[in-house]
Amino acid sequence: MSTGVIADDTVSSAFNDFKVKAGEYGKCRYFIYVLTKDQKSIVIEKTGDRSKTYDDFVEELPEHECRYGLIDVEFESSDGRETSKMVFISWVPDTSKIREKMVYSGSKEAIKTALNGCGIHINATDQSELDFETSILPVLKKYA
Repeated sequence: MSTGVIADDTVSSAFNDFKVKAGEYGKCRYFIYVLTKDQKSIVIEKTGDRSKTYDDFVEELPEHECRYGLIDVEFESSDGRETSKMVFISWVPDTSKIREKMVYSGSKEAIKTALNGCGIHINATDQSELDFETSILPVLKKYA
């Protein structure tokens, strides 16, 4: 389902800096994206610097509102190497308004296209699906 929503140009330019750890956005740990009030584009709502953690990222997600997020997660691979992976998270909580859930779900492809090169995509609808140890880490280790 296409909603006609597009990702703002700053989303992809910031992502390119983020990927190569250069420029203004190269020093970020994560991004949180939101739809504009007119629901025509996706923009950067918040960023977290490199000192922030996955838990800080999760705390920034509103409990009853949808968001998209991108985070660079550092972890230890199954063979003991320190590594990191970029993870895109679609946060569409069960408690959000039905129309908002529909628009965010239908607009996800627009932001995924802007974040070209991020291979790990996770859909979360409640806090348990954001739990690092039980939900996120097992997915990361598949790709490490």
